[in-house]
Amino acid sequence: MSVEVRVPAVLRKHTGGTGVVHSDGTTVGAVIEDLDHRYPGIKNELLTEAGQVRQFVNIYVNDEDIRYLDRLSTPVSTGDQLAILPAVAGGAGPTERGA
Repeated sequence: MSVEVRVPAVLRKHTGGTGVVHSDGTTVGAVIEDLDHRYPGIKNELLTEAGQVRQFVNIYVNDEDIRYLDRLSTPVSTGDQLAILPAVAGGAGPTERGA
């Protein structure tokens, strides 16, 4: 099953700068394993040592967050799109009032 994987800029060091790659697998977890075989080290960026998706990594299959599906067991089919997005936190710092 060939799945299109969208790789964020911060992880493209593993894919030689490529933003869209193709990977094989029938679940999100299998796709990540295949990605790591093709692009060594990428799995460590996505999963903890316990094999869970890292806290500040979001993975979507066809625009659906896998946290609300079957997580790494979420099935994928040929032609599906898997998007890896780093969570971004932050905002404006404290402001001065009356300045």
